Amino acid sequence: MAETPLATPEVEDVEDVQSAVAPPWMTILHNCDCHTFEQVVRQLIKAIACSEEKGWEIAWQVHNTGKAVVKVGPETECVRVGNVLASIGLVVTVVQS
Repeated sequence: MAETPLATPEVEDVEDVQSAVAPPWMTILHNCDCHTFEQVVRQLIKAIACSEEKGWEIAWQVHNTGKAVVKVGPETECVRVGNVLASIGLVVTVVQS
């Protein structure tokens, strides 16, 4: 008995709209004169698990330019970071980029 080769199934390219990647979100920290640099740095370390040195860099950027993007990622993570920063009264916005 002769073996018959297996047929290769036809594959149709279908775009799956459900799995399309949504644009990332951003957590933005805004300048305010109501917190010390130390408070801001401490909160940044809690919120984004950065080093103290990176916290100081971000705090100075916020102070000098008025704001800084501190997190880019999924909405839930950006909201979490925003909530940690806002818990001491820091001014933050979370927006879709």
